[in-house]
Amino acid sequence: MSTNSNESPGEKILATWKKLKDKPFGKKLFSRGVGKLAAYTGTIKALVTNVKPGHCQTFLKERRQNKNHLKSIHAVALINLGEMTSGLAVLAGMSNQIRGILTKMEMQYIKKAKGDLTAECICEIPEVQENLEYDVQTTIKDSSGEVVAVGTFYWLLSRKL
Repeated sequence: MSTNSNESPGEKILATWKKLKDKPFGKKLFSRGVGKLAAYTGTIKALVTNVKPGHCQTFLKERRQNKNHLKSIHAVALINLGEMTSGLAVLAGMSNQIRGILTKMEMQYIKKAKGDLTAECICEIPEVQENLEYDVQTTIKDSSGEVVAVGTFYWLLSRKL
């Protein structure tokens, strides 16, 4: 990620994304950077395919490491993918005066998640004057376009003191 200390987390995310997205292996490098900053997120090896303020799309390739004993994608891998996707969508729109922390997650598992998956979060970027609980949804679909899970992620947004 970019290292300019005057940039907000959102500006750093977007600047790094714009620099890498069209380069060979750029999306992979960006995604690895996200995984290094949020180490647990990196364990599923998701690929960020698009990010801008209020919008993020990610891709999760079916891998043995992300599966459960039923040979479908593990529930924790799904919620991890949803959190990553929601976090990038929300944080990409935040100024350097705002910080965000996840306070609650809910996931509705609709059907067994098999094969490659895509996740998408589309949200408005709110004006934050005081502490604001802000919830966003991430929808996860299989390769046929069927929804396999929908997550709601609750972010506490607040002004830095």
